[in-house]
Amino acid sequence: MAAKWIETITGSLDDKKAYRQYKARLEALPGKYRTAAKGLDRYVIYAGGVSQPDVMLKMLDDLATLFEQAAADGTPVSAIVGDDPVEFAETFLANYTDGQWQNKEKQRLADAIGEATADEH
Repeated sequence: MAAKWIETITGSLDDKKAYRQYKARLEALPGKYRTAAKGLDRYVIYAGGVSQPDVMLKMLDDLATLFEQAAADGTPVSAIVGDDPVEFAETFLANYTDGQWQNKEKQRLADAIGEATADEH
């Protein structure tokens, strides 16, 4: 009962646990992989606009898995992100558009304009 009340205020405790596990996975990466993954982590969290916790956690899990596999295979960081890390990050983010608040706002705008112009056709 108390956990439900706390989750109502703070959000899902399971989501918080999953996020902490994700952060621990990044910390466990070898040097260059950890540095690159943390840089991408910051970018996708701040620039990604993902507002749905389930989509965010899936995205972060995929990011950690990508770098864990690359480290295990010995794939160079440059082979992962290419010559343009921002382009890589944007392409990565494009796979998670369902959770982006911008898409919700784009749809709201389209709906509002559609409603405003409905009788013009």
